[in-house]
Amino acid sequence: MKLFSYCLRYDDGAAPNPFWELCTLAICKPVIRRVANIGDWVVGLGSTQSPIGNIADYVVYAMKVTDKMTLQKYDEFCRFHSPQKIPKWNSEIFEYRVGDCIYDYSQGEQPILRPSVHDISNQETDLDGKNVLISRHFYYFGDKAVHLPASLTALIHKNQGHKSTANQPYVIPFVTWIDNLGYTPNQVHGEPQLKKEFIFNPDISGFCAQHNLQDDDADDRSNC
Repeated sequence: MKLFSYCLRYDDGAAPNPFWELCTLAICKPVIRRVANIGDWVVGLGSTQSPIGNIADYVVYAMKVTDKMTLQKYDEFCRFHSPQKIPKWNSEIFEYRVGDCIYDYSQGEQPILRPSVHDISNQETDLDGKNVLISRHFYYFGDKAVHLPASLTALIHKNQGHKSTANQPYVIPFVTWIDNLGYTPNQVHGEPQLKKEFIFNPDISGFCAQHNLQDDDADDRSNC
């Protein structure tokens, strides 16, 4: 079992997408999506410059990978089992707008990008991740991020990219800690930190696309 940790600089509700009783990582973080396996944990930690302040030593979300499938399989899965994850970009309902099943494979193996939080500039790195990580055992805190105990601050990754190998001594302590905090798993315990921006800023898609691309380029160069 591995634990991947990274700084979630832009908590927009799309990556991860914790809604509809499944936490999914279908876009962004291409390296993690390629190499993480069922049973591994992915942990998003806060940013020093988040909309709610310096939360660098706080957990925004943690998901145990309980399933893993290709992007094409995920598109099929969403069509039949989780249509809410398919983005409805013009919807007034926030959770529909940030759907992460953004690649339509109905016409064949070459996907069509649906209107969503990403644009064509993100497609190469999104597709390079190959897989979607799915969790039926997760904790999403969003703007109610939970403070890490001092014994686990080694998980903090201050730069872009992610870390995993160095986390190995802390995997079991982290899982034990988070599973015993008293939070009910598989629920949304806080709002995405950028939710208000999505509601009031019509140009938010371009903002997310640009900044996620920068982070994903760094993730591709990550070697930890």
